Amino acid sequence: MQDGGPEQYRPFVQAYGSYIYNTVYAVLQSPHDAEDVTQEVLLRIYRSLPDYRHDGFKTWITRIAVNRAIDYKRSKARRPEQLAGGGAEAVRHEMAEQAAIGMLSAAPSPAAEEVAMTEERRRLLHERVNGLPEHYREVVEAFYMEEKSYDQIAAQTGLERKSVESRLYRARSWMRRHWRKEDFE
Repeated sequence: MQDGGPEQYRPFVQAYGSYIYNTVYAVLQSPHDAEDVTQEVLLRIYRSLPDYRHDGFKTWITRIAVNRAIDYKRSKARRPEQLAGGGAEAVRHEMAEQAAIGMLSAAPSPAAEEVAMTEERRRLLHERVNGLPEHYREVVEAFYMEEKSYDQIAAQTGLERKSVESRLYRARSWMRRHWRKEDFE
């Protein structure tokens, strides 16, 4: 895909379009704005693929999407589109008020990027955990997601404490064999 021409744009959009849309929507909270920005981001990412350095693809596209959404939000805050009537003074006052509100809400927000990336990691992790073999999934969810102790898991499952430890050990081994680190970056 990295060297692909226009014929590979459609598969690219099908593969990443909804992910980019959800990321942008998390920042903008407007379906219409998110659609516009998503189209722009998809094109920008696709055109930038030759420059991609294989660092963590999801992280790279998430940063591009979040940064563009923040830029869009800032530019929209600087140019309010609909103003209430009431004379030139009222218009100037409302513009100043809108700009002040917009600047506060569109301030550089590493938190927005972090939230989007954390949500994506969490979604991916849940997807992966759901793909674990059933006998591993139960103890992994209880230990890592519900933060239960070995004794609590043993009581919940009816297993001996040593069996819980053993299953967690084998589950970790299974994950190391079947999961790639770069899928989570």
